[in-house]
Amino acid sequence: MEWIKRHVHFEQPALEATLRDYVQEVDHAAALIERLEKSIDEAIAAALSEIRAVIEALQALRGIAKMTAVTIVSEVGAISRFDNARQSMSYSGLVPSEFSSGKRIRRGHITKTGNAHLRRVIVESSWSYRYRPWVGGELRRRQQHLSDNIKELAWKAQHGLYSRYKKLSASGKNKAHVVTAVGRELLGFIWAIGVKTEAQHRAQASAA
Repeated sequence: MEWIKRHVHFEQPALEATLRDYVQEVDHAAALIERLEKSIDEAIAAALSEIRAVIEALQALRGIAKMTAVTIVSEVGAISRFDNARQSMSYSGLVPSEFSSGKRIRRGHITKTGNAHLRRVIVESSWSYRYRPWVGGELRRRQQHLSDNIKELAWKAQHGLYSRYKKLSASGKNKAHVVTAVGRELLGFIWAIGVKTEAQHRAQASAA
């Protein structure tokens, strides 16, 4: 943006005015994002310690940084309110629809009857699992202070979801369907990490 502001100019006044307008819109959007992120950071700091613990733990997963973790917790609430991973998948609308006729059951597209915000961030995160399992850089930093059992679950997720992506891709399914299927299984790991973190936090609170 700084390079554009210094070096990109037009001789025609109309084009120059249009450029200035575009630059101002980008600057405005950047400032808005900065304010929103600051507000979210303040909300996290003011949240209950159990909520903060879950937000941190979910970031052990590849493809889930702070904003995605906050979105998941905001949309789901207490993850342990689901008795099993399947219920969390249904809540997101990422489970396939079913059509029954006698003893015959045919599965169709995902229901999309669940939480659209949750479904969107899960599918976006799922694209990360098309890459080979690896922990480094930003992901290593996010995992630095987490317990070993949380990191083990996140590593298991990398291996399992990468294998799932490769297998479904090799079968000829299109990428959108593959990523949706991976997202459904990613929710299972999110549920497992969330439930474990909430249980650990409550046990620590009771011991104190």
